Amino acid sequence: MSAGDAGFAPLKRGEASGFCERGVLFSENQTPTANPPLACGSRPPCQGVKKRQKGFTYIGFLLAVAVAGAGLSAFAEIASHAMQREKEAELLFRGNEYREAIASYHRTEDRYPQSLQQLLENKGFSVPVRHLRRIYADPMTGDADWVLVQAPDGGIMGVHSRSERAPIKTGNFLLQNTQFEEAQRYADWKFIHSPIGLSQGIAKSTPK
Repeated sequence: MSAGDAGFAPLKRGEASGFCERGVLFSENQTPTANPPLACGSRPPCQGVKKRQKGFTYIGFLLAVAVAGAGLSAFAEIASHAMQREKEAELLFRGNEYREAIASYHRTEDRYPQSLQQLLENKGFSVPVRHLRRIYADPMTGDADWVLVQAPDGGIMGVHSRSERAPIKTGNFLLQNTQFEEAQRYADWKFIHSPIGLSQGIAKSTPK
């Protein structure tokens, strides 16, 4: 566009231009600034970007917390499951120990013991006989609070846990424990010595 076009008068000597080097308009009496004031209602160009970035960071943090919580919950469940299996195996071991000790006592005395303490040492012989190394606690309860199974003619013919918890193990039992496969709770795992001719159906369970 030429200098003679409408709206553009040629500059005279000594007159200042209305535009600075950056193309920002200013008056003749105003000194140009690097950051001129913003128009009413406007905002810095990066303000909205920063807010969105903060929002994305917060959402990411919440997702990380949720994932970590789910991981800890799954780990706790696996650990609890493993601990129960360990207690389960210990219950089978200790229950079988009691049954073998009761069977040993019955073979020696031709009768059942009147208490679990009698399984520790039988002093009726010249050489004391120990049928059980020690009184085991029930791993499911942590106490020696076994339920004692009473024989029809008196004495203790077996023990079982008082735990109502459902077993994890439902198969691959020893031959003498095959009846445990249908058990609904640990209290149904009854470790009983039953000589030939003695029915287990008439045995009664009584708390210790």
